Amino acid sequence: MKPTKEVYPLDISLCHEVQIHYKRPLYDETRIIRSSQSAQSIFRDFIDTERLDYKEFFLVMLLTNANQVLAISEISVGVTTGTLVNTKEILQLAFLTNASGVLLCHNHPSGTLKKSTTDEIITKRIKQALGLLDMKLLDHIILTTESYVSFTDKGWLDPSEKTCLNSKPQSHITEGS
Repeated sequence: MKPTKEVYPLDISLCHEVQIHYKRPLYDETRIIRSSQSAQSIFRDFIDTERLDYKEFFLVMLLTNANQVLAISEISVGVTTGTLVNTKEILQLAFLTNASGVLLCHNHPSGTLKKSTTDEIITKRIKQALGLLDMKLLDHIILTTESYVSFTDKGWLDPSEKTCLNSKPQSHITEGS
């Protein structure tokens, strides 16, 4: 004799609805990123500059297709030698704000503007993840108290690709879409 499975009708009360609510800032009130210089200036306005030489911070800036700042978020605060970066959180924020472009920023408390192997790996991982979602990683900026360095300006982000922040916005619509 074969055991029988009882079939129950779907109880809709067991399902949970997920909704995303987001209202973008007013167009006239948003700041526009025109270069790595303007991006690092906005990041400096947001970060606790008194602790720049003490702890490592990792921030994300979310942009419209016209490079208008939608939001800035602190992803993590670490110790003097590093911090954890949650790629999933960055993607969630990008989705929530309907961002087209993303800028990353972290500081080096040591004062060095040299990128580390870890910086390269994290940048590549986030760029690939955003690419799957038709979002673009525009830059990764490393701050120190005295200065900054831009992955895009140095050609570290993708030497074969021109991802200049001051380029005109491009539509993501292609033939057949």
